[in-house]
Amino acid sequence: MAGVQIKEIVSLGPAPESPYSTAVKADGLIYLSGTLAEDAADSSGGRDVGTETRLTLERMRDVLHASGSSLEHVVSVMVYLTAAEDFQPMNAAYREFFPVDPPTRTTVIIRLVVPEPRVEISMVAVPAGTRRDLVHPQGWKRSPNPYSYAIRSGDTLFLAGLVSRKGADNAFVAGDVRVQTRTIMENARELLEAAGMTLANIVSARVYLTNAADFAAMNEVYAEYFPSAPPARATVQCGLAGPEAVVEITFIASAAPRAAIGMPPSGLPISPAVKSGSRVYVSGMLGNTPATAGDVAAQTRETLAKIGRTLADAGAGPADVVEGLVYLTEPAAFPLMNKEYREFVGKDFPARATVVVPLVAPDGLVEIMMTAAVPKS
Repeated sequence: MAGVQIKEIVSLGPAPESPYSTAVKADGLIYLSGTLAEDAADSSGGRDVGTETRLTLERMRDVLHASGSSLEHVVSVMVYLTAAEDFQPMNAAYREFFPVDPPTRTTVIIRLVVPEPRVEISMVAVPAGTRRDLVHPQGWKRSPNPYSYAIRSGDTLFLAGLVSRKGADNAFVAGDVRVQTRTIMENARELLEAAGMTLANIVSARVYLTNAADFAAMNEVYAEYFPSAPPARATVQCGLAGPEAVVEITFIASAAPRAAIGMPPSGLPISPAVKSGSRVYVSGMLGNTPATAGDVAAQTRETLAKIGRTLADAGAGPADVVEGLVYLTEPAAFPLMNKEYREFVGKDFPARATVVVPLVAPDGLVEIMMTAAVPKS
């Protein structure tokens, strides 16, 4: 018997020209695409980042209202800045929109696919009336910045981007990538325990390194915490908001039944996908092979073919994808990637953010991470 689709497209204003939807509702969550202060076709040059942040969040507030939600129901936010010096001005504007129990948040320094804007924001929210509980370990100090360390809604726990800090006083724990990764993992363990979960409940991770050369050392420590069935994961190189940090990690955990899909690639502590409840979290995948070297369109096709096979193994398909994250190494690759991506997702596009970063694989040109909602029988 065919499943009943649980994905609903939310439109507000003109439809995006690229193959993504402004927002998607599915399985109790609302995914908002990466949003700029104004359409990419317009110029935002000359605006300060505070103004851009306010305009972006005002746009997203309208989308949330059209989705049956509000800023008060946001659980997770991703902020992409083009310059580290914009972090505090962005924070000042951002704080105005989340005065009480703000959502979890990760902020990284990257390039955008269009040159003028200084900030892009994506987010996940729950519908109005849905429980949204702040999780804060006893003895931990609140973050001085406008984000919470963890928010739980139903079975799902969203963690902020974690760096190497002590929960008790927010003091930075200095050291190499091994020291910092271990500190992050221990902090994640405490946050999970405060939510009644363990590291085994983590379903998805995003790792941000300031130096791709730290990839192997980070993995050595990371693997200790996931001896079997590791979460889905993507790892890229980018700038971080704090100058001392060399690694930041964002996690999603779930109390729903969990199963790893596929075999870890090349012995790395990564599952190709994790299915938890009705959701499928797909790792960041690449299509870099000798046959696709230097060809972003070919690499995108190969990447999406791998994702398609992984989704099928989890009982899902391209039409079930609700959120995508695309990493490109060059803005010029954007239209070529879009053409292949459009053919893969077909119609009823998922929400999506696309940013420009160096990949850990030196010959990789595109990496794609996805989340799907499996149709209910």
